[in-house]
Amino acid sequence: MELLFLVLFSVHILKTEAVVGYHWCYQSQKEEQPTCKDPRQWNLIDATCKGSYQSPINIVTKNVIYDKSLQPLNFEGYDVKGSSKWNIENNGHTVKITLSTSPKIGGGGLRRKYRAIELHFHWGAPETVYLPGSEHSIDGEKQAMELHIVHIREDAVDIDSAKKISDGIAVLGFFIKVDEENKNYATLINELDNVQYKGKASQMDPLPLSSLIPPEDDLRTYYRYDGSLTTPDCHEGVIWTVFEKPIELSISQVSQFARVHFDGKNSTYMTENFRPIQLLNERSVYWSSASTLLPPAKVLMLVLTLTYILSSLFQ
Repeated sequence: MELLFLVLFSVHILKTEAVVGYHWCYQSQKEEQPTCKDPRQWNLIDATCKGSYQSPINIVTKNVIYDKSLQPLNFEGYDVKGSSKWNIENNGHTVKITLSTSPKIGGGGLRRKYRAIELHFHWGAPETVYLPGSEHSIDGEKQAMELHIVHIREDAVDIDSAKKISDGIAVLGFFIKVDEENKNYATLINELDNVQYKGKASQMDPLPLSSLIPPEDDLRTYYRYDGSLTTPDCHEGVIWTVFEKPIELSISQVSQFARVHFDGKNSTYMTENFRPIQLLNERSVYWSSASTLLPPAKVLMLVLTLTYILSSLFQ
């Protein structure tokens, strides 16, 4: 009996260590950490990562559905700087900023208000030509980086309690493209030297969230779909809003993010920290009707149709 107990106990310990020992990572970390679980294996850490409502996705503009309820979002407190410091940290997967203020979003087809709790970034790699690192793509095209501003329902205490509610989390996704220097990002980018290694954190002066994203008038056009968090536990039940208008940073500014490390000194540079595109499955992607502009694919189709009609008239 004692022998049987010891065997069963040993098996239990081994199974527990196997689960606890799993460390999720991005594909770019595999060379340095060959035993870590890359995105294809995240379901071994949490089965939800193999669900049917996973993010990110490729948005195919010819298949989007117009939704008149998707009016402009209301941004409350996004223009407030606040007085308390923000916490910026390298968590081994991204640069994450925990907000000290509580800006909120509402409207735009959302059934309630959501307050912002943190923001983080995903990016590519500075090779000969900068390799794009956004998580979402539009018609197969990715951008250099992507900013996520994570919100939870205003009646939720924290993200853990928000996960227990079917519509508890709403994330705003912003593409970041290489263009002109963006002086509004100088304070944030200067802090990257203080969080070069995993576990490093620093306090930074707060910024109005509105200064980090395009002007509100440029945020009238966006895509909406039901998805998930893009890192384990891959929690589903996330309301995604992905904006067409990108943020602009210079190539120098974008490259600064790729100078932080996945781990300690002499570890791999944190590059290509994005999850690959996930299957859309039976989901629909909706497009806001807040603007009279049509998605690129729709415009092309309209031009071709008009060209055909005009050519037929003059034959």
